[in-house]
Amino acid sequence: MMSAFRPTRWLAGGHLQTLFSPLLRRPPSLQRQRTRMTLSDGDYLDLDWHGSAAARSPLVILLHGLTGSSSSLYMLGQQRALAALGWHSVAVNWRGCSGEPNHSARAYHSGASDDLAEVIAHVRSRHPDRPLLAVGYSLGGNVLLKYLGESGANAPLRAAVAVSVPFRLDQCADRLQVGFSRVYQSRFMRDMLAYVSNKKRLLQHQGPDAEYARLDALGSLAGMDSFWDFDGRITAPLHGFASAQDYYQRCSSRFFLSGIRVPTLIIQAQDDPFVYPHSLPELSELSPSTEFELHQRGGHVGFVEGPLWRPRYYLERRIPQWLSAQMAEAGCRLTPSSGR
Repeated sequence: MMSAFRPTRWLAGGHLQTLFSPLLRRPPSLQRQRTRMTLSDGDYLDLDWHGSAAARSPLVILLHGLTGSSSSLYMLGQQRALAALGWHSVAVNWRGCSGEPNHSARAYHSGASDDLAEVIAHVRSRHPDRPLLAVGYSLGGNVLLKYLGESGANAPLRAAVAVSVPFRLDQCADRLQVGFSRVYQSRFMRDMLAYVSNKKRLLQHQGPDAEYARLDALGSLAGMDSFWDFDGRITAPLHGFASAQDYYQRCSSRFFLSGIRVPTLIIQAQDDPFVYPHSLPELSELSPSTEFELHQRGGHVGFVEGPLWRPRYYLERRIPQWLSAQMAEAGCRLTPSSGR
């Protein structure tokens, strides 16, 4: 059953919903502990932990979107909301997103479900008795759904939520070239090119030489002004894809939805300025374990409700509510077998 979302009436349209929090929200203040995990290829991810350390309390893995980080406002707000339940959470910084370049030419991208699998294994090894859940936003939501579809019944998560998902990466690359959405594309291009430039500079001076050579072989970064350009000239050759189209085809989460077996909630808005309505999956494409919550308004990772002078954030109410319900339902199912 869909939870009631009443969008702020003064934020008409997807753009205002999308921009309100990044531009006007005061960052939630959290005390977090940062740890660094080493990946199997020798690179690293930084993880920011917050909330209850009580044994067996649920632990939620949070995954940010493109050019975001664990300090994105929606990540901080969700960690605070989960802590209010007495839950523990860990906000993942994708490669190179924690404030310093990562150590390999490889970057993060919308299909990096192998990195997510390593995060989940790492968190399970540290907290083997805690129920694990996951929440992904935008790019992080795409990675999460792809991982769940690939893993099927073997996914070690109790439940998952994906928000504002770019289900078809090719169509989203097209959408961001239309109208005001080109403003977002311009910002993304600036940030992504700076990400590559900073890493190239670091590797040139600190090595490894082979990793610098991989970036240098990509050639000039000039003249890129769209996702098709960037993904064709950077993402694809760095990560083993034949082209931007090949990357989009192999990593778009829409093609993995039928394989999901973990209870999963998808929250989406029809006025998302990053996603065409025809990019959204049909109900027939979803697995029986998936709930699709589609709102007429909400923008991209927006979902602002309440008066402008006292805004509230629906995702920080709805996601803990839904995850709590899943945990309660799982507990009911487990009770009979535990008494045998």
